[in-house]
Amino acid sequence: MSALYVGIMSGTSLDGVDIALTAFSPTSPRATLVGALCLPLPPDLRNDLLALCQPGDDEIHRAGIAGQQWARLAAQGVHQLLQQHGISASQVSAIGSHGQTIRHHPESGFSVQIGAPALLAELCGVDVISDFRSRDLAAGGEGAPLVPAFHAWLLSDPQQSRVLINIGGFANLTLLSADNQVCGFDSGPGNVLLDHWIQRHTGQLFDADGAWARSGQVIPELLDRLLQDPYFGRAAPKSTGREYFHPAWLQRQLDDRQDHPADVQATLLELTARSITEALASCPQQPEAVYICGGGARNGWLMERLQQLLAPQLVHSTAVLGVDPDWMEAMAFAWLAWRCELRQSGNLPAVTGASGERILGAIYPA
Repeated sequence: MSALYVGIMSGTSLDGVDIALTAFSPTSPRATLVGALCLPLPPDLRNDLLALCQPGDDEIHRAGIAGQQWARLAAQGVHQLLQQHGISASQVSAIGSHGQTIRHHPESGFSVQIGAPALLAELCGVDVISDFRSRDLAAGGEGAPLVPAFHAWLLSDPQQSRVLINIGGFANLTLLSADNQVCGFDSGPGNVLLDHWIQRHTGQLFDADGAWARSGQVIPELLDRLLQDPYFGRAAPKSTGREYFHPAWLQRQLDDRQDHPADVQATLLELTARSITEALASCPQQPEAVYICGGGARNGWLMERLQQLLAPQLVHSTAVLGVDPDWMEAMAFAWLAWRCELRQSGNLPAVTGASGERILGAIYPA
């Protein structure tokens, strides 16, 4: 019989908590999405989490409170999802909770995710497995990205080399060769700068379908300046986050420019598209097919630009592979919880740079 796990992911976009109820087959690489939902982050909690991504006063207290609020919201979503599908907590093997990243410093050997996993276990009555990054970091890895291991398990194809590009707040690539070799790393900003810029100028949380970016004109000299950042030239393994690409970083690049805001938005979208395609070009092998997941798959203008830059390769959503692009990451953390309970590795050293495969996660029994 398949085993049921819940995966919870709250990404760097800080737009909501994604929760995926997933069934795993014990006999073959198969994951079935039973149901999913997203609970928007309340504005106050979102602001608190965003503030914790940068140094500030009384951080430990604020992080403790925000972590509990996040756990209560996630527990509300778990109960709602299980009720919708007529499933009791006793039927769920475990919850895999990524938590909310507030600091990621692999160069210093640590990454911090908050989300009060013990409280989440108490509220849900289900074992919670969390803290997935620290074991990889302890083995000398970046602690991220972790989703490529799930991509490789679920979507490798001996008949086709393919790349999966996850575009959330940040973008990461998973190159799956037909001979079962895997390459993966963070290419740079995904939606994070786009969201910041449109929130600052229009108050909207995101640029729906890329319409505002489409209305502007790319500023070539600004794009060149952005792409000259050393991160884009670094060799993999590598990972990044809001600690590096943040509003102050963008403001330094603008350097008192007086460009039209829509033109800056167009340039930031082009930065995402170009950094992804240039990262892909740096890989030792080129894929036969390109698949997109994450929120970026819903950005029509970004998808068009990727298609134009990668032609003649066709760019598809992972939906054509049978995996809804909105729930890929949450499903991945359900998978990591399953792997932890089976005492099987959850990282890929070729992706994170760890010294070997490791079992990821800490268990908080209900």
